[in-house]
Amino acid sequence: MSSKLVGLKNWIDDRFPMTKMWNEHLAEYYAPKNFNFLYFFGSLALVILIMQIVTGIFLTMYYNPTAEGAFRSVEFIMREVPFGDVIRNMHAVGASFFFIIVYLHMFRGMIYGSYKKPRELIWIFGMFIYLALMAEAFMGYLLPWGQMSYWGAKVIINLFGAIPGIGTEIAEWIRGDFVVSGVTLNRFFALHVIALPIVLLMLVVAHILALHEVGSNNPDGVEIKKKKDENGKPLDGIPFHPYYTVKDIFGIGVFMIIFMFVVFYWPEGGGYFMEANNFIPANPLLTPEHIAPLWYFTPPYAILRAVPNQGLGVFLMFASILIFFFLPWLDRSPVKSIRYRGPLFKGAMLIFVISFFVLGYLGILAPTEGRTWAARIFGSLYFLFFLLMPFYTSIDKTKPVPERVTQ
Repeated sequence: MSSKLVGLKNWIDDRFPMTKMWNEHLAEYYAPKNFNFLYFFGSLALVILIMQIVTGIFLTMYYNPTAEGAFRSVEFIMREVPFGDVIRNMHAVGASFFFIIVYLHMFRGMIYGSYKKPRELIWIFGMFIYLALMAEAFMGYLLPWGQMSYWGAKVIINLFGAIPGIGTEIAEWIRGDFVVSGVTLNRFFALHVIALPIVLLMLVVAHILALHEVGSNNPDGVEIKKKKDENGKPLDGIPFHPYYTVKDIFGIGVFMIIFMFVVFYWPEGGGYFMEANNFIPANPLLTPEHIAPLWYFTPPYAILRAVPNQGLGVFLMFASILIFFFLPWLDRSPVKSIRYRGPLFKGAMLIFVISFFVLGYLGILAPTEGRTWAARIFGSLYFLFFLLMPFYTSIDKTKPVPERVTQ
């Protein structure tokens, strides 16, 4: 049996680089030996992506992408299909958990300088993944055809109409109709289940290949490839397999316990994961009292609402997302990790994180004059973190970076 398995492996290797890929990306890929728990989130994001694709495949078997049948088909999945409620809840809750993991993954990259040279392209691919994920979530948000799905999509699409000159044509092109209708639902379904998952998978492959080309960053921001032994292996590196595969499996196990607890016992997440209005069929003649997107869209949405001019608000909303692409060139600090940064960067990062959470909370609530002014203040602090970065990172006092990684 052993010789037959070896023969099968050799037969495959002669026709496909199976062993070569295994060695390059797992067994012989050397990662820094001082990873902490923040490095779980990359592998967790990949696990959730696979889970979303698998559960989505099962949901499409019963989903009816028409204005007349969409809501009823979701109800049928939840009530009649064996384990349909579990699969649907996993998919719906998984969307929120996906963004939680991605935001934590981005936060880790920001505090440890994982966007700095030579990892600029890794960061850019990651930001494209983030944009594709937002588009995927937005398209999927309409599919349940509930009240908040319908009116949330209507409000967001109408924002494109504020773009000077071509806004009306863009909004009509997105809808495929003069109003949000079954035509919009059908095209969003096609994009959600086919086009955008393909784009996401391609970007994830590019992200991982770029990562493995230059090597992983670490909490010290030390390049482990600069110190190698006589065999060319990094002195501060260990093979990703089995060391980090075992560690990641443990992290995935802990994550799945938390995730499945939410799926079974708290799928609505207090209204943050699934809103009460989305359990009501879409009614174009009845507007909900308060329309707001799900929590992972609310920081840019709060910035949008804080600006009186809708055209400028739409511009700032998109700018709040796209500005992340420029981080590798805005940061002028000679060190990567926050461990060796000075008080200016640490203070700016703290203010940015607080601003992000406050904007997210304000975006959920109904607008008032006080909340609008709060959104303006924290939105300004949000942008100042990026716009002032070339100045405070260049004058900030830094600590000496060690030549080898620390435990």
